[in-house]
Amino acid sequence: MSLATWDGVIWLLACFLPFLWVQRRLHREIQSFFLLLTRRPQVALGLFSLLFFPGVLLHEGSHYLTARLLGVRTGSFSLLPQALPDGRLRLGYVETAQADVLREAAIGTAPLITGALVTAWLGLGPLGLGALPPLAFAGDWSGLWLGLKEIPHRPDFWLWFYLALTVSSTMLPSASDRRAWLPLFLGLGALVGLAVLAGAGEWMLANLAPRLNQGLHALAGVFGISLAVHAALILPAALLRWGLSRLTGLEVR
Repeated sequence: MSLATWDGVIWLLACFLPFLWVQRRLHREIQSFFLLLTRRPQVALGLFSLLFFPGVLLHEGSHYLTARLLGVRTGSFSLLPQALPDGRLRLGYVETAQADVLREAAIGTAPLITGALVTAWLGLGPLGLGALPPLAFAGDWSGLWLGLKEIPHRPDFWLWFYLALTVSSTMLPSASDRRAWLPLFLGLGALVGLAVLAGAGEWMLANLAPRLNQGLHALAGVFGISLAVHAALILPAALLRWGLSRLTGLEVR
């Protein structure tokens, strides 16, 4: 088995881990800016929620529609932000009845699937980011720079950029969304182990591994787009927060 068979794992980690850090840092900068601006935590929380409302709507709507399609009863549905006792911020929620592991995993994963599809469409379509990686891999830095300069001039760029930001920022499943993942992965692992013991290991490597690797590449591309969108705002957000902090003489710790 060659490294190329599983290079999707490397690309996924290389895109996902930096995205996770940049996303959290950007959220912190935006929340700090709103808190310095309003000096009222609840108002700052409301402004932050309003900023990311399209993504929150898609996230919770994906939970709700998937639950309804799978025949799982739904309860309360909220798009209002709430600060949790452990310090985390919940931007919305959908209550669903307890179901089997497969349906709970599908409901919990739904926002990631819909968010990834929308982010991929925005990045490769209206934003035109798909043309940049080949230039970077080929070492065509002048072409890459020209491509970067052209992107803000695309039609309705700021609208598509904003939607890509809000959707990719809110597509990750929460801890409660992931509660069915562990038993599901354990079950899948057991099935794979039994298949290997039965002698199907070579067949799976030849037929299933390449398709799984392609899926990992696609997911890495989604997180790569998300990383680019968030990274573009880190410095402006930090400067705005720093400037407002200097102006007011206050700091957020």
